Amino acid sequence: MKILVVGSGGREHALCWKLAQSPKTSSLYAAPGNPGIAQVATCLPTTDYLSVAESIDADLTVVGPETPLAAGIVDEFRAKGRRIVGPTAAAARLEASKAFAKELMLRAGIPTARFATVTSSEEARDALLEFDLPVVIKADGLAAGKGVIVANTHEEANGAIDRLMTMGSGLVIEEFLAGEEVSFIVLSDGVNVLALEPTQDHKTVNDGDQGPNTGGMGAYCDGRILDAFRQEMVMAQVIRPAIAQMRSEGVPFTGFLYAGLMMTAQGPKVIEFNARLGDPETQALMHRMASDFVEPLFAAAHGALDEAPLGWKADPSVCVVLAAEGYPGLVRTGDAITGLDQVQDAAVFHAGTKMENNVLATSGGRVLGVTASGATLDLAIRNTYTEVRKIHFEGMHYRKDIGRKGVKRW
Repeated sequence: MKILVVGSGGREHALCWKLAQSPKTSSLYAAPGNPGIAQVATCLPTTDYLSVAESIDADLTVVGPETPLAAGIVDEFRAKGRRIVGPTAAAARLEASKAFAKELMLRAGIPTARFATVTSSEEARDALLEFDLPVVIKADGLAAGKGVIVANTHEEANGAIDRLMTMGSGLVIEEFLAGEEVSFIVLSDGVNVLALEPTQDHKTVNDGDQGPNTGGMGAYCDGRILDAFRQEMVMAQVIRPAIAQMRSEGVPFTGFLYAGLMMTAQGPKVIEFNARLGDPETQALMHRMASDFVEPLFAAAHGALDEAPLGWKADPSVCVVLAAEGYPGLVRTGDAITGLDQVQDAAVFHAGTKMENNVLATSGGRVLGVTASGATLDLAIRNTYTEVRKIHFEGMHYRKDIGRKGVKRW
């Protein structure tokens, strides 16, 4: 079948890389794509997604980023009878509004941090008095993974309020949860749910979980992150109630539901919901997935998802993000990237790259995702960093501790 992937980042490159391997894929397109995606798919440099889908007569469209989802791309496609994987604009509010998501969790009885929603700086400062330190402050709307600040002092909290209030219509203030973070992603057709393997993202820019939050500096996928009992606990306490609540409120959730979890001493608690695949989690997931992925995607878009589990390779996979100087703030771009021809034992997924005068150069904050696997998590980590060290561009920054938290489980 003819498949169109919407987006231009590492998540979309990993998706295209996986879908290109399927015998069910007759032709693969990406809009707008990137130089890495161009190696496995035809890139169509446009953001007029419906026109592109109609011009190529796509059998299936898969949406990567959150912005077109929140803008209603799924509603637009369905109005024209086109099959697409993703939630409607109304359902995408689970990500587009943190306040909406928190209120839905309350109605559905889904465990999450105690919170307050505010719409002004004055309200926020009053609400702060109800929380111990550290405290978590979030911009209500979409913020590309950079709208969350953990404040350890009142001074930091007040600074976070001033900074984040400019990003949207309000803030969510939450109690700080202690535990280990896990990304739990499922595919749904609005009723049925197919779980992907748990992954662990690394949000902060520096080693040891230090520095400001980013869109993700790396991730790993390992069958030991959550055992079968805890996976079922997440499904029973978080995923199924969320899907059922959305359906009962007349807003069925279709596509990828991402639960960012904190595994606390009291069990899983939801930090956030996203309405799409995580990035960089997708790179690690696609690298480790043994099953064909076209069939479940088509079934989800068709409303006939089979809950038969996906197959996964035993070897864990690790993705390390190579970021540009200045990320997650103002970044430098236009630097030549070298060494990709030396990489042999990893997949290199492009996130922020461009071709300039036949030279591959940086064009964004997260530039590349280097993803490899190994028989153990420790070996997968070592294999990935061996390949990372072959690549160079001016100002290149990456974390040196991706996956390290998981080694204790081995």
